[in-house]
Amino acid sequence: MAKNFAEIAFTDAVKKLQEQHGSRNGYDRMEKFSVIDGLTNNEKSFIENQNSFYLASIGVKEFPYIQHRGGPKGFLKVLDSKRLGFIDFIGNKQYVSVGNMATNNNVSLIMIDYPSKTRLKIFAKAEVIELKDNPELYKQLNLDDYKFRPERMMVFHIEAYDWNCPQHITPRYTVEEINEAFLPQKDYIAELETEIIELKNKLKNI
Repeated sequence: MAKNFAEIAFTDAVKKLQEQHGSRNGYDRMEKFSVIDGLTNNEKSFIENQNSFYLASIGVKEFPYIQHRGGPKGFLKVLDSKRLGFIDFIGNKQYVSVGNMATNNNVSLIMIDYPSKTRLKIFAKAEVIELKDNPELYKQLNLDDYKFRPERMMVFHIEAYDWNCPQHITPRYTVEEINEAFLPQKDYIAELETEIIELKNKLKNI
């Protein structure tokens, strides 16, 4: 794993802009002293609870390509402190990301937890693995309770990562999260409706 996220992200052009806008001193300290060797339990827990992420790759024409990857919660699995992996489902068969990785395996991942307004950025080297080439890995990545058609597997060898600030992230919630949040109210309403029926029956017998 690289020394830290800033070492990769802060190119000479980036540093020059930081100097112009007065933020270079703070980021210089970050670059020198933010040394993290592998994911901690905090990052592992965060990743294992995500149901989507954004994947950026670079094509031979030097344009980045950003793709959304989704699945059930935990479909992106932590293999160890320096590797993530997932099963690549059959999609629209454009193969832009996979094609880009064939010539440049540098990728970037962004994961956002909208309810908590939390964002994790990861630099990694991508490895594309055919299903037949590593059945043991497929067993590790398999999703038993989710219907999908597998096409290949991807493993991300983490180079560096960083947490982003929560500014301007609008909280969003899945239908499952909304239903869970309103479950106590639904139960309470059901109890009230039962009481009303019981009271109406008692009134009829008076």
